[in-house]
Amino acid sequence: MRYLALACDYDNTLAYQGQVDDATVAALTRLRATGRRLLLVTGRILNDLQRVFPRIDLFDIVVAENGALLYLPGTRTVRPLGPPPPESFVAALREQDVPDLTVGRVIVSTKRPGDTAVQAAIRELGLDLRVIFNKNDVMVLPPDLDKSTGLQVALQELELSPHSMVAVGDAENDQALLHACACGAAVGNALPMLKAQADLVLTGEYGAGVAELIDRLIATDLQDIPLRREQPGHPPPG
Repeated sequence: MRYLALACDYDNTLAYQGQVDDATVAALTRLRATGRRLLLVTGRILNDLQRVFPRIDLFDIVVAENGALLYLPGTRTVRPLGPPPPESFVAALREQDVPDLTVGRVIVSTKRPGDTAVQAAIRELGLDLRVIFNKNDVMVLPPDLDKSTGLQVALQELELSPHSMVAVGDAENDQALLHACACGAAVGNALPMLKAQADLVLTGEYGAGVAELIDRLIATDLQDIPLRREQPGHPPPG
């Protein structure tokens, strides 16, 4: 096989309005039956993901918190990949009643227009933190962490190469994920900027797009998809 594993974003890729439908679960099961591996790469914190997605067990490994935490469903092992958020930063955001504030093991997240308060607090406290956007979501992480760095650690854990990976996503924070894999796909509802960078733009939206990708992967191993990174001037994955 050319591609040995699939890395999927969660919200607005696998899931619609936070939920994964039965047809998408069935497609994931079909892919596992071929011997390929499944990785879930999401901006969500782990507890929230487990609450909304009971079939997390379908995945060999989960990269949560936008690359800042690994979870192995088989052993229930949790491994943060960065330090906890600075207490002073979290306190400053809470004092300002920043809406939809979520604090994970490493990540701090909110929603627009909370990014204004986030940026101000980072400047005032002199913190070395990075702000990453996912449509209306605002995620704050150490500067060396994103979906690609979390994926690299996950691939080491699974003894896989990025050259054998397909990734699929929908938004700004999935750029790093798609570029870290040999083949990058965008679901039909993805942002135009992500579609422009993808090797394959799917017709189906949300989980239907992922199922479309899975069926093509099983049928042809995506041998018919020309890869942008194989063109002159494009860096290799990894």
